[in-house]
Order: sequence, then structure tokens, then C-alpha cells
Amino acid sequence: MWLFLTALGIWLIVYFEIKALPIGSSFGGLIVGFTATHLWESIVDFTDNTNWKTSQRRLQRAHIIAKNTMIRISFAYLFRIKVDGKYFLVKNSRGTGKYQPVGGVYKLRDKEKQYVHQRFFAEDDNKIPVDQSSKGDYRLSFKNEFLRKFIRRFNKTQDRENILDLSREFKEELLETGILNERNFKQIEYTYEGRHVTDMKYSDHFQCYELLLADIVNLKLTPEQEKEFRELLKTSSDMYYFATDEEIRALGVKSGSDDLAEKIGDHTKKILFNEMEELLNVKQKGKNITCSI
Repeated sequence: MWLFLTALGIWLIVYFEIKALPIGSSFGGLIVGFTATHLWESIVDFTDNTNWKTSQRRLQRAHIIAKNTMIRISFAYLFRIKVDGKYFLVKNSRGTGKYQPVGGVYKLRDKEKQYVHQRFFAEDDNKIPVDQSSKGDYRLSFKNEFLRKFIRRFNKTQDRENILDLSREFKEELLETGILNERNFKQIEYTYEGRHVTDMKYSDHFQCYELLLADIVNLKLTPEQEKEFRELLKTSSDMYYFATDEEIRALGVKSGSDDLAEKIGDHTKKILFNEMEELLNVKQKGKNITCSI
């Protein structure tokens, strides 16, 4: 509709200019002036074809956020490890007491860190204390006006940890802790399932607007590796937990009992198989990857 009205206004301007009737051309100008903004918004609506972009745009149009609103980002990767119908989870290392998928926040190299600080004026996220383990994480904050360019940069830069080698967190969380035997995990193979990106929304925990991104990979186990995970199934440990689909959806809360504490992190839902339709199509999705530990 806005395209038609804008075209009509332009036609009226041209027509009445030819006829040397300024009143008519002024009327056409009023139509174009009114409809052009709506036309542009319609074009933007059409091209913003992902939920996070839509949510950002709605917040901007409602004047809830502005160009200079600080946005917190956390970009990570998560391993889906499923054995005999249960998902393998590890305990959060930051003391929450909750279980979550193996994985963690991407790391950026010093060269890239310098670039994003200079180009996007990015600051280290201070909502979670930066220590030796979290140094160089893709936990950053910067102005809303830079978000889209930042994500394009994240997708193309080679100066960061990337989907072709996610061995670091696997090694730190499962091998260095002694949960798994290094002998059987000199290599791992996984399939890139896609990307989960939240809507831009206000975080009650951190009291700011944030955007969370997680690349999901499905670990492909060799017979020896699968056997080792099955051995873990037979034992009980505070370090790891095998959870069913239902337990993850309930965040570990046992309905109908006195055990109502959340034992599973809410982001764990992102690895469930029936959540795959929510994952974005990204470059290298479906790719099988093998990396050395």
C-alpha cells in the first residue's frame, strides 16, 4: 500500500509540474512526505528476517532503546552429547550449582580484541568478573548502533575461536577434570547444527539489554567414546549429570515433590533435538568437523 501511495504522490508531482500547477505538485509532495517513511519501514521490516533484528527494531521504534543504549552480548558454543536417550551435562564452574552443556564463550585473539575496541568501542562485560579463565571472552558491551556491524564482523573474522576447532572447552571441562580418559579422546568429531540467537531483551539478572548467541554442535562418538560415556551413566557424580528431555525443560525441578530447586541452566534447552527448528541457517551448517584435542 505504501509503495502505491508513494508512487501516486511522485506521479502527481511530475504531472502538476508539467501542467505548471504548483498547488497540485505541493499536494503530491505532501503525500510522498507522509508515505515515504512508512515505505522505508516496510522495506526494513521485509529485510529484517531474523527474530533478533525484529526485536531490536521494535524496541527502537518504541523509543525503549536508542543508538547509544549499551547492549551486552555473550557469544558461545554448546555441545549436544546424547547417550541412550539422555543428555550429558556438566556442573557450571562459576558456582551456580546448575548443570549445563559442555561448551563456553568464544575467545577472541588480541588482534581482534584491539579491532573491536577501536572500531566499535567495545568494553569488557563487567556483569561477570573477568578472571584468567574468562579473559578474552566474547562477553562484551557496546552501543546499540554497532550491533549489526559487530555481528557481521564476528561472522567473517579469522582472529577468533571458531566452529572448526572447539576442542578447548571440551578439553578443559572433560579431560583436564578427569571425567573422561584422554586416551579415547585424542580427536573429536561433531556436526554443526546451526545457531541459536535470542531476541534482544532486558536481563533482570544484569539490569541491561542483551543479545545471546550460541552455536550448537552435535558430538559424534566412536564406539570407544560411547562406551566410556555409558560407563559414566552407571556412576553418580557431582561433576556431571545425565538429563532427560523432560528434566531439561523443567530445569531439573521435580514437579509434585518438595525438590523444587532449579538444577539445570535455562540455556540448556538450546541443545534439545526438538529445538532444532529454532536454529538459524548459517555458513557451514551441517558440516562434519574433526579436530584434535
